[in-house]
Amino acid sequence: MRGGARAWAVWAVGLSAYVVAVLHRTSLGVAGLDAQARFGIGASALASFAVLQLLVYAGLQVPVGVLLDRFGSLRLVVGGALVMAAGQALMAFSDGVSGAIAARVLVGAGDAMTFISVLRLVPQWFPSRRVPVVTQLTGIVGQVGQVLSAVPLAALLSGAGWTTAFISASAAGVFVAIVAMVALHDTPDRRINAGEAVTARRLGSDLATAWRHPGTRLGLWTHFTTQFPGTVFALMWGYPFLVAGEGLSRGTASSMLTLFVLVGMVGGPLLGVLVQRHPLRRSWLVLGVIAANGLGWGLVIAWPGRAPLALLLVLVVALGLGGPGSMIGFEFARTFNPPNRLGTATGIVNVGGFVASLTTILLVGLILDARTGGRAGYDIADFKVAMSVQYAIGVIGVLGILRTRKLARQRLAAEGVHVRPLREVLAERGWFSAQRLGKG
Repeated sequence: MRGGARAWAVWAVGLSAYVVAVLHRTSLGVAGLDAQARFGIGASALASFAVLQLLVYAGLQVPVGVLLDRFGSLRLVVGGALVMAAGQALMAFSDGVSGAIAARVLVGAGDAMTFISVLRLVPQWFPSRRVPVVTQLTGIVGQVGQVLSAVPLAALLSGAGWTTAFISASAAGVFVAIVAMVALHDTPDRRINAGEAVTARRLGSDLATAWRHPGTRLGLWTHFTTQFPGTVFALMWGYPFLVAGEGLSRGTASSMLTLFVLVGMVGGPLLGVLVQRHPLRRSWLVLGVIAANGLGWGLVIAWPGRAPLALLLVLVVALGLGGPGSMIGFEFARTFNPPNRLGTATGIVNVGGFVASLTTILLVGLILDARTGGRAGYDIADFKVAMSVQYAIGVIGVLGILRTRKLARQRLAAEGVHVRPLREVLAERGWFSAQRLGKG
């Protein structure tokens, strides 16, 4: 039966692979200052490492989604873990930029195989009523990998050194690949659940059908807008911003990144329950998360000089909600697409956040270099100008959400599902007067 002890055990195996994938993904963030010293590069060159990694990740999402529908989760999780382990081993011994670039390409490719493969396990192993909460748990508990990069990996970098730190990360990847090979099953009935052979005609049909549904595109814009502020902070610029910009110690900065993860771990299940109880109000939850991110950065950027620690904590808490918010995008994909097209639709959605992230990471690096002439030292004013570019990306995403939400509601109405305006629901419950809401 779905949802029993065996289901949780299989999910835990897949989750462990995702935890290690997040460790690999975010390792460059805590190693950013060390990488600049090791390779003798500036901010824009350092950003290009992360941008290339995310570009590979985003570019492979749709092909990996198709492969997932064809070959199942087990084979992709194992393959992804081994590819990332190879990338981290290469990074451990790289002394030049070309080796580091190749290493991040491998990390991005392996990472692309992991998350949506683990997500695919959830509806296979759990009843529908539990899927929103377990999906949130997958995304949020997986962020423990960021804690592993922010604390033990950072400690290894400052103590044992570069090579030992990245070899240790590589060994973790090999370990989870072995565990997945032994214990992971695609479905309760089959160890490997292979789909139909992929033909060019079917591939084109599935991609076109998934993309044409406004619910899929709503998921993409949701992921685009909610995920990138936290990803930019955790993957690349948060650690340098806190240390070089705000003047925090490395230990305090690592603690802030850990808090970022903990907020997501608490907020994720809460958002999952809200999505489960109010499935027709998911977009309002998304817009609330976006508003929190914008307010958090607005307060820090507007503060004269370096912000006090309390205000930085507010920022980190706000950014921590972005990960749980982005998971709602996958709920749109799941509920608007049939099971045989779920991998493809999930891949489309997952492209959104990482396209926004890589664009923002690169823009921040270019702005920092433009303001400092390529030198390694930055002050808080440089970071404030650079981080402000996030608002431009956010506006694009919000416009996409509002447009596709309207189209999705029209599609639901055509199928006989009516979504009542939120103002009517609030007025009915006596929260506001109908007359006042009508004027507002």
